[in-house]
Formats: sequence, structure tokens, C-alpha cells
Amino acid sequence: MSSPIKKFSAGGIQVAIWENEGKEGRVFHSVSFDRRYKDKEEWKSTNSLKTNDIPKAIIALQKSYEYLVLKEPEAKLAAAMEI
Repeated sequence: MSSPIKKFSAGGIQVAIWENEGKEGRVFHSVSFDRRYKDKEEWKSTNSLKTNDIPKAIIALQKSYEYLVLKEPEAKLAAAMEI
């Protein structure tokens, strides 16, 4: 499995941005998130949130969205300059 291109964390919440290749070589991004927690001595992961996790998830997802929105114009500009 490939690695995410970027990660954002807030508390136990982690958001990962993945770069994928679709039809005709088009690149698109997907976002996944999980919450890490410790059960006795073992670290585990879930995509369920507790009430207090929601603000942390919002922050991490917002940072991911900002990264993707600000990154896209740069990629288009670089492609346009490769004439």
C-alpha cells in the first residue's frame, strides 16, 4: 500500500491525504481519518468519534481541505508553465 502524501493531526485524530490515479492518467485525491486510542496496553484505531473528538476532526479536516485547495492552483500553474 502506498503512503499518504500529507497527514494532519489534532489530538488523537489523524487525517491522511492520498493521491490516486484515475482513468486516462488523471490524478485525484482522497482523504481518510481515524482516531487513535489506547485499550489497556495496546494502541488501536477507529473511524468512530466521541463528542470531544468532533472539534479535533474538524480542525484536521479543515487543514486537509486548505492543503488541497492551495495545492491545486500551484499544480495547474506548474503544468501551464511547461509549454
